[in-house]
Amino acid sequence: MSSSLRFDRGHTDDLMAFLMASPSPYHAVATAAERLEKAGFRQVEETAAWDGTSGGKYVLRGGAIVAWYVPEGAAAHTPYRIVGAHTDSPNLRVKPLPDTGAYGWRQVAVEIYGGTLLNTWLDRDLGLAGRISLRDGTHRLVNIDRPLLRVPQLAVHLDRSANPDGLKLDRQKHMQPIWGLGDVEEGDLIRFVAAESGVDAEDVTGWDLMPHPVEPPAYLGRDRELLAGPRMDNLLSVHSATAALAAVAGQPDAELPYIPVMAAFDHEENGSQSDTGADGPLLGTVLERSVFARGGTYEDRARAFAGTVCLSSDTGHAVHPNYAERHDPTHHPVVNGGPILKVNVNMRYATDGSGRAVFAAACQKADVPWQTFVSNNSMPCGTTIGPITAARHGIQTVDIGVAILSMHSARELCGADDPYLLANTMTAFLAG
Repeated sequence: MSSSLRFDRGHTDDLMAFLMASPSPYHAVATAAERLEKAGFRQVEETAAWDGTSGGKYVLRGGAIVAWYVPEGAAAHTPYRIVGAHTDSPNLRVKPLPDTGAYGWRQVAVEIYGGTLLNTWLDRDLGLAGRISLRDGTHRLVNIDRPLLRVPQLAVHLDRSANPDGLKLDRQKHMQPIWGLGDVEEGDLIRFVAAESGVDAEDVTGWDLMPHPVEPPAYLGRDRELLAGPRMDNLLSVHSATAALAAVAGQPDAELPYIPVMAAFDHEENGSQSDTGADGPLLGTVLERSVFARGGTYEDRARAFAGTVCLSSDTGHAVHPNYAERHDPTHHPVVNGGPILKVNVNMRYATDGSGRAVFAAACQKADVPWQTFVSNNSMPCGTTIGPITAARHGIQTVDIGVAILSMHSARELCGADDPYLLANTMTAFLAG
């Protein structure tokens, strides 16, 4: 392996710790930033003037992070190598008026975020995480990581059709979690969250809160060759990208022909259209400002973008043994088979033949096996930040990822070796 990452379960153990530390997008970017700080990166504020110095830098905005490493002597027109991912996962989100309930049960009003598999949130012990916004304009991360909430399923005795006909869930009526007994009190949840956070409830003027499963990730299988855990779509990619960028930043500057970049966006699961989503201006603004801070012109910006390549990394579908007919008959990605190249001729994925060659070269350099994913023609194809990045910035983009089962479940399943293989591929790609 050409990467500085060692082939053992240490990387996967570290992914498990990353998942536990990142119950929300805001925690994910804070965790990534902490790791980059240890690798020598420093935060730059968007409202401050940027300089053209070399080294590792990053920008935080809400649930998004863009980090880059400028080698010593990099020209203003030096192209970028970007690994893109997203920090959000389908889940439940707390409503602006959260206190609700009936018949002596106190409940929390939630909205459904993204295309979550609703049944996987039933009868599961849930904590509460996210951020609160304070009167002085600051934010405070919240992570109540203990059993606090539960979405109770109706007993089979009261729904005899559930097993033969399938469970039918109403998104409004059936997904509101319980969190206690007694009469509903307006402001009760936020008072509780404020107390847990060590602030006065009167100072809390806004919140972005979401339940999360408190069960930790775990190895699974006879030989512990599988990994089960929450939010792997797509914190698995964020974790690998963070590790890869830190590894590349530790190499001699003379060996880096590109400026390596990690971009992890929020709101991919609902279309990416926000100031922290891939369809917003964040990535382009950061890349342009880096060019101009190094004394570049618009011509340098155009040259840099023309030579830039982005790997859009997101989880994909491993062949399901119980539903093999749902997959393309000749493309069957398997877990622990290495990263997958995602292809769709209608550009739901951004990969073309040229991008395939770039990805294959990175895998060869890293000595990593790889696979190809194509959707069954009779099934609609999902999409990623890849086509958005390609179209918005005019950057060549390749869609890749790790094959998993139970995508969009509250608890997903991947091969225990695949996260490491993905990180090695990213490291080789970023290093050029």
